[in-house]
Amino acid sequence: MDMIGTMSRSRRYGDGCAIATALDYVGERWALLVVRELLLGPKRFTDLQDGLPGVGPKVLAQRLRELEAAGVVRRRTLPPPASSRVYELTEWGARLDAVVVALGHWGADAPEPSDEPVGADSAMIRLRSFFRPQPDRPWTATYEMRLGPYRFTTRVAGGNLVEMTRGEPHDPPDTIIDSDPDTLARVLDEEQALTEAIGNGRLTITGDDQAGHRLFGAARS
Repeated sequence: MDMIGTMSRSRRYGDGCAIATALDYVGERWALLVVRELLLGPKRFTDLQDGLPGVGPKVLAQRLRELEAAGVVRRRTLPPPASSRVYELTEWGARLDAVVVALGHWGADAPEPSDEPVGADSAMIRLRSFFRPQPDRPWTATYEMRLGPYRFTTRVAGGNLVEMTRGEPHDPPDTIIDSDPDTLARVLDEEQALTEAIGNGRLTITGDDQAGHRLFGAARS
């Protein structure tokens, strides 16, 4: 795996440290955010554009080419009837999961936190990263998370979060949580935000209400 052919030497750090090597691969602007958008499953080019509205199509295409050449991302075609071409993380690229999550926790404590809108994938990754296993009060439930037009499946078994993927559950969920990315992020950050969001209708819990509250209780930052 050699990026010399895809990245000019002037864009490499020329430093033998493994941190510098990692930045040679994913240190370009937007690269790690592309990785973030793929952590919960494959996406089409248009879906990536939707999740990263600040990047132009030419820059996004360039980053994808670089990440693919580096072995971080790969393309594949979904089977019929979809037959869409999607981008997904390779096994090596998926190992950036913990790195991206750690950066998110670090950035949350920045002296001047961002007040920009939060994307759907970002909000769900925050939920996953904040979740703390509940071995003393275990429960099992499948959730359909609806954030505007976006759908995610979350499954808890024995008090552990065992699945979080993009798309609707294959079987009917126990609980449906309907909200928007900014509200979900705020609910995870502020103790009273869940009660307020339910009260003003920005978040609804349908089905097993207790399971819905337990999910947020386990994911409170």
